[in-house]
Amino acid sequence: MSQTSNVASRVASLAMYANPAPVAAATAKLWDYLRDKLRAEGLAEVPQALSTLPYDEAWLRPELLLAQTCGFPFVSRLRGKVRLVATPVYRYPGCDGPDMRSFLIVRSDSAATALIDLRGARAAVNQPDSNSGANLFRAMIAPLAIDGRFFGAFIETGSHVASIDAVREGAADIASIDCITYANILRFDPRRLSGIRVLGETVKGPGLPLITRLSASDEEIALLRRVLDAAATDAALEGVRDHLGLVRFARLQDADYEPLAALADGARALGYPVAGA
Repeated sequence: MSQTSNVASRVASLAMYANPAPVAAATAKLWDYLRDKLRAEGLAEVPQALSTLPYDEAWLRPELLLAQTCGFPFVSRLRGKVRLVATPVYRYPGCDGPDMRSFLIVRSDSAATALIDLRGARAAVNQPDSNSGANLFRAMIAPLAIDGRFFGAFIETGSHVASIDAVREGAADIASIDCITYANILRFDPRRLSGIRVLGETVKGPGLPLITRLSASDEEIALLRRVLDAAATDAALEGVRDHLGLVRFARLQDADYEPLAALADGARALGYPVAGA
């Protein structure tokens, strides 16, 4: 490999879990560690800091070094255009090794005891192609839908945090929240969950993968994996891992994400193509 350069022409983005503030700070420290390790290994043009690009704009950049994407965008539109590096494993409730699920949240005073009780209600969806907020949610609703409908209305909020706020404030009656996001907010911003309870859980699927550009060499993939593994075990990062709920980095294959596409196909086959309808 070429010698380290100070020209930060590559892009690194770890923006999928960027809140609350302690999580963002720990993520920045994780990148500092990865950056220094990559430079020490002789990798050129490793960026000093994480990119401020919107998270989805980093995924297909030709200069991408490392980014985290969502499982459903990976399987539905990124496979064959990027390389899978690793999948973080978190220790939070709802996680099962590299798999994760979402929590279905309602207001504490909701009379609902099961998802079926929310027929005709208002749903909040963070993004239409979110795995945790839409795809896993859709898989739970599809068997209950009639003529492609279940909810009376839905709103697109733009983020899991905004979906939580929408439920708490009464703009929506239910939302599907990534279990890692839920745990981060419960730990570091618990007031946001005041007046909220978990109604149930979605099915599980592989979590949010780390990717790099399609042109990355096998040597670079191996290097990225080595430094990620070091970050998962180095005692110097114990506090960072604790703040992130991070356990290790799993090695999944592209095909391991196929069940997420199968969930979407199954919902469409039942006549329910859009979460929130």
